[in-house]
Amino acid sequence: MSKYSMFIGRFQPWHEGHRWLIDQRLKLGKKVWIAIRSCEHTEEQPWYPDQVKNNIEKELADLIKKDQVFVSIIPDIDSVNYGRGVGYDIIEHVPPTKVKKISATKIREKLRKDGKL
Repeated sequence: MSKYSMFIGRFQPWHEGHRWLIDQRLKLGKKVWIAIRSCEHTEEQPWYPDQVKNNIEKELADLIKKDQVFVSIIPDIDSVNYGRGVGYDIIEHVPPTKVKKISATKIREKLRKDGKL
């Protein structure tokens, strides 16, 4: 059975920063699980989880086909918890400044301004 590097998020919308993040694990030959939080549909979260999933699957179709990426919808969460020595790592990836500046909020604002949302 394969192990995955799990990324939990809203991905509203999927953007270059998200891709940079998963690439950090893919470059190490790891498989990636993108777990989309099933959040309430609001102005700040304008896409339904199934729309987010379809968008990501379209963007990453080649990686999904190669069985390098798995995408699913999970219930919304309020925390991630673990016990001692449970057999996996908690890893923080610190992006370069260019990637750190990417803001999904600003992307959504631009999409609204351009009439695309």
